[in-house]
Amino acid sequence: MTTSRIPGFYNLTLSERRVRAAAAAELSPLELAAWTTGGLTPESADPLVENVIGLHSLPVGLGLNFIVNGREVLVPMVIEEPSVVAGASFMAKLARAGGGFVATTSAPEMIGQMQVLDVDDVYSARLKILEHKTELLAEADGIDPVLKKFGGGARALEVRVIENSSIGAFLVVHLIYDVRDAMGANAVNTACEKLAPQIAAISGGRVHLRILSNLADRRISRARCLIPIGELAFDDFSGETVRDGIIEAWAFAACDPYRAATHNKGIMNGVDAVVLATGNDWRAIEAGAHAYAARSGRYTSLSTWSKDKDGNLTGTLEMPMAVGIIGGATKVHPAAKAALQLMGVKTASELAEVIASVGLAQNLAALRALATEGIQRGHMSLHARQVAIAAGASGVLIEKVAAQMVAEKLVRIDRAEEILKSFGAG
Repeated sequence: MTTSRIPGFYNLTLSERRVRAAAAAELSPLELAAWTTGGLTPESADPLVENVIGLHSLPVGLGLNFIVNGREVLVPMVIEEPSVVAGASFMAKLARAGGGFVATTSAPEMIGQMQVLDVDDVYSARLKILEHKTELLAEADGIDPVLKKFGGGARALEVRVIENSSIGAFLVVHLIYDVRDAMGANAVNTACEKLAPQIAAISGGRVHLRILSNLADRRISRARCLIPIGELAFDDFSGETVRDGIIEAWAFAACDPYRAATHNKGIMNGVDAVVLATGNDWRAIEAGAHAYAARSGRYTSLSTWSKDKDGNLTGTLEMPMAVGIIGGATKVHPAAKAALQLMGVKTASELAEVIASVGLAQNLAALRALATEGIQRGHMSLHARQVAIAAGASGVLIEKVAAQMVAEKLVRIDRAEEILKSFGAG
């Protein structure tokens, strides 16, 4: 990657943007073509899911200006919501002045759950299972020799007693499994299936459910950034005013679940867009993120915002991030492969670090808008273009119609049609 800073990218034509992106990331014409066609034909989509009848496309936008752990990164983002790509890109530009984003990940350890029912004495059964932990882990460790070759495999075995359920007391066995560069669902589910008969025999019970948990709280991604106070000022807003407004907006989300839900949705706007672009399971990431936000028993913000001793704005994000670069659509879907190539990521951990950084940037974009000019201004201008197009505008009339609707604060298709007629069109 030469640079993720491409001034004026928005103003380039579609073909010019493709050329600039390909040059910056050293993509081949074939890799670039994946986004021209969408990457799939109906025939190639047929074996991916059941009952295929066609394709559904979403835009791929380019997140610009990102520096993650000192490395320039162009970020593909698949999303239909206006202002997300622009907002994340602009916040990444502000973060560059503070050195960009610093991100880390914990070991890629996933949790497989086994539900053990019909146990006479759950407390004695729990200890019996733990007494056989070494042999159970050895059994699980040998299931996937390829994964073990690359340093993955079984890491730990935990047993919990669930006392007050509607079906009485039962055991939950957690198999902690390092899945390396995979998302890990297949490997973990296979390991749980393999261990189930032994655990049933040891405990004297019946192993019912055997499945991976999407609350991947042992596979955490963290990102942080520093925005110099001078970068925050714009128009009539001082840097201090913007900074304090962002911190006050975050404090609202930190203590109120109704606000936290929308606050975290803003984070997931950025996260999901990259997860989807890379062929990963965005539903699993969403489930894990929101469960993690409620881990204390009260739903709260996934991010934090504060100021340092010099008055600069500082932000952090911490969340589960079970993504992979091998297996599933990441190796089957041409557009997903092109996305990984564009970012230059070599491991699942690198991908997770980029995604967390994008989530933090998008969170900052939403908070900055809310704390200053209001979230609607940015949304409105981009939404107005869509409404103008839906009303039949084309060429230069798109911008003219959109600009008038924004000025009137009346973004509706009937108004767009009226404006078009006033221009002698439509």
